[in-house]
Amino acid sequence: MSSASIKQGVNTYAEALHPEHAGDVLQEGERWATEEDMSTLRRVADKIPTAAYFVVLTEFCERFTYYGITGPFQNYISNGYQVPNSRPGAIGGGQQMATGLSNFFQFFCYLCPILGAIIADQWLGKYKTILLFSLVYILGNLVLTLTALPVSIRAGGALPGMVIAMITIGLGTGGIKANVSPMVAEQYSRFRPFVRRLKSGKEVLVDRELTIQSIFNWFYWAINVGGLSAIATTELEANVDFWAAYLLPTLMFVFCIIVFWLGRNKYIVSKPTGSIVIKAYRTGRAGLRNYRLAKKENRLVMNESGKKVSWIDYAKPSLAVDSSFMDWDDRFVDELRTAIRSCKIFLCYPIFWLCYGQISNNLISQSGQMNTGSVPNDIMQNIDPLCIIILIPVFDLLIYPGFRRCGLELRPVTRITIGFLVAALAMAYAAIIQHLVYTTGPYYTHPAEGENGFNHISAGLQVPAYILIAIAEIFASVTGLEYAYKQAPESMKSIVMSIFLFTNAGGSILAFCFNSIAVNPHLVENFAIVSGLMGAFTVLFFVCFRHYDQRDADEIMDKTMFEKQADEY
Repeated sequence: MSSASIKQGVNTYAEALHPEHAGDVLQEGERWATEEDMSTLRRVADKIPTAAYFVVLTEFCERFTYYGITGPFQNYISNGYQVPNSRPGAIGGGQQMATGLSNFFQFFCYLCPILGAIIADQWLGKYKTILLFSLVYILGNLVLTLTALPVSIRAGGALPGMVIAMITIGLGTGGIKANVSPMVAEQYSRFRPFVRRLKSGKEVLVDRELTIQSIFNWFYWAINVGGLSAIATTELEANVDFWAAYLLPTLMFVFCIIVFWLGRNKYIVSKPTGSIVIKAYRTGRAGLRNYRLAKKENRLVMNESGKKVSWIDYAKPSLAVDSSFMDWDDRFVDELRTAIRSCKIFLCYPIFWLCYGQISNNLISQSGQMNTGSVPNDIMQNIDPLCIIILIPVFDLLIYPGFRRCGLELRPVTRITIGFLVAALAMAYAAIIQHLVYTTGPYYTHPAEGENGFNHISAGLQVPAYILIAIAEIFASVTGLEYAYKQAPESMKSIVMSIFLFTNAGGSILAFCFNSIAVNPHLVENFAIVSGLMGAFTVLFFVCFRHYDQRDADEIMDKTMFEKQADEY
């Protein structure tokens, strides 16, 4: 057989295996991986494409804006404007209003990604959807900045302006968040594992799974670099005024839109595929109806292993008695089943986000009850992104590769379980610190209330709590983003990502239930209950999903063996 015929056969096979990604071809010094390569060669991540860096930079700017405006929220809402011998403030609504509005804002921001995913999938695609919602986002920034001017605060415009800005910015955030995460991973277009020869002469296995993991690690790293904006805005809040604190993120977001637009010719842009939500609903309804009929008529279908097929399989046209109304094929049903299975793993995440949410409200209030020296109390929350910025390169370049060299693979469920456990420990530590605050004078269980100042205990004791939360994020939050993308079928990546982000809104709903004890002298109970819930759900999560790691590894190996056999053929 001629080399041209062989090349044509390989290309034909590549198109059959990945019809949406027929451009996945070998470069100089590369070859397709074999089954033996998968078990003997060292696995490494590939280089991150240039287009992905444009998306990462865009996310950095957006998160700079988001954290820059939310950093001063607690003080802005809680404290009065220019009250002598008090923390900076504007609305004077107290801690409960501040915590409640903060939880509402977080809830709304993570509810809206579902809308963003539907618009992207149905009409505009990810790129245009991000641009559209960026304009909505900047409108909210302008409202917030203008209503934070002294003349507006004195006229009573701060609270209504804050509510309008929260809704508008929430819409903008949701539309961007649903699409920017899958879009950054889509810029990597290699799908089959391949072997690359290094300059040293050694061969390594370039693994798509590890590359996606690395992309999301650095994506999350950029998020937290952007999160440091709260340092600047809380300093502006304390030394200038709130309008200046909100103007800086607004200007940064203008830069964000420019950066994203400049990369327009480099992006791999997926086209809208139609309303997956409506189609998935109709498919699921058909599956349930056909399954009930098959069960009633005693004609349930068995798979190759002799087990009954899932209810969703009865939505396949090949199994349906009447398929005339079905505008989908068997492949879509398989993809929907995969999406449903992957979404199950997100069920415990609302408790994790409940833990994480404490750093933007109750831990800020806790530091306000402690001696922070000459720095604003709400600057303490920036220890979390600082730790992540330091630790993500350590994990990506040293810890994870170190485990792989030892023959140990920290697969997704294992990493998420570790993250949940560390989050529970962080909340337990916060409860201990709150107990120390309440047992230290001069104000004991009622510090930072009315004319009361802080208790004589150093806010430096909070640092380990923020470090633990940062470690928990690296294990649980980054892995969640990675898992949502990798497990979602091509046509459902935005919607599955939006479902993962919606779990954050679930955490905000849970936080509302804690509002009654998110005040003195009940903050010890608040942190202790959150810690207990996280610990219990960590155990539940591991028991329910521990088999997912091995199942996913087997599926990857099965796919690789299939490719090898096809290549040989």
